[in-house]
Amino acid sequence: MSFAFQATGLVKRFGKTIALDGVDLAAEPGTVLGVLGPNGAGKTTAVRILATLLRPDAGRAVVGGYDVVRQPAEVRRISGLTGQFASVDEDLTGTENLVLIGQLLDLRAKEAKARAAQLLAEFDLTEAANRPAKTYSGGMRRRLDLAASLVGRPAVVYLDEPTTGLDPAKREDVWNMVRAQVQEGTTVLLTTQYLEEADALADNISVINYGKVIAHGTPAQLKHIVGGQTISVRPTDPAHLATVETILASVSGNQVESRGRGVLSVPVSDDRAMTAVVRRLDEAGIGVIELSLHLPSLDEVFFTLTRGGEEARKEEVTA
Repeated sequence: MSFAFQATGLVKRFGKTIALDGVDLAAEPGTVLGVLGPNGAGKTTAVRILATLLRPDAGRAVVGGYDVVRQPAEVRRISGLTGQFASVDEDLTGTENLVLIGQLLDLRAKEAKARAAQLLAEFDLTEAANRPAKTYSGGMRRRLDLAASLVGRPAVVYLDEPTTGLDPAKREDVWNMVRAQVQEGTTVLLTTQYLEEADALADNISVINYGKVIAHGTPAQLKHIVGGQTISVRPTDPAHLATVETILASVSGNQVESRGRGVLSVPVSDDRAMTAVVRRLDEAGIGVIELSLHLPSLDEVFFTLTRGGEEARKEEVTA
C-alpha cells in the first residue's frame, strides 16, 4: 500500500515527559487522517515531527517517500502546515503575506502574485487583499493562514486544530476548503478538538492518549467500539412517555434511558428493532416529534476510549 505519509514507532521525550511512546500514523494519498486526543496527548508533537520541526528520539517518519530526519528539505517542499495559531505577518496585507511565502518557495515574482490572487479568491479574501492582516477578523486570519500553507501546492497538509476559536459558520467555511483541497488530491492530517469536525472530514481517525495510539479506524468503525445502534424517541405528547418507555423496553429487552427534553433512548442489537418500535407506536396511536436509529457519536467514542486511559493512569500513579 502506498502512503502519502507514514510514521512508525515515533518516540519523543521532553525531559522526563514522554510525549510520544511508539506512535504509528499513516494516510493514503488524497485522504484525511483525523488525529484526536485530549490536550497534552501528543498530537501536536506528532505533527511537528512530520513537518520536520522536531526530530524524533526513536522511530521513523516518511512523507512523500522522503525521510523527515535525513531529507527534511525535500519534505518541506511538498508539505504545508497550519498551526493552532495564525502565523501570518499582521503588518503585511493579505497579498503581501502570500507573495512573500511564494518567493520564499522560489516562485518568480509574477508566479507568486498570480498564486496569491488565486488563493485569495478561493478563500473569499479578494476584497481584503490590500488591507493589513491586523485588520482581519479571526475567521479571515484563519483563512489567510490556511491559504498560506497552500501557496506551494503541497502534496501533504498538516492542519493542527485549524478551526479553534471560529464560530460554526466560519468553521464550515474551512471544512469546505479542506474538502476542495482533498478533491484535488491533497492529503491532510487534521488534529482537532471538535469531534463533529473529524466526523465530517476524516476518512480515518487515530485516537492518541498519553502518547500512544489507542484506536484507529473509520468513523463508523470507531463508533462500533462503544456498542451497537440506539433508538431515540420523543413523543408529541409528554403524557405518553411511560407508554413509550414500555414499548422500547419490550422491543429491545434493554433498560431505557431518559436524555432530557422528553427523549427516551435504548440500545438495540440490529435495525429490525426500529420496524417493531414504529409498528407498536402506531398501534398505540402515539405521535412522535423525533424518532431515530443511530450509531454512537464520536463524542461517546472519545469519552469511552480516553476514560480508560485516564483510569489506567490514575492506577499507575496510586500504585
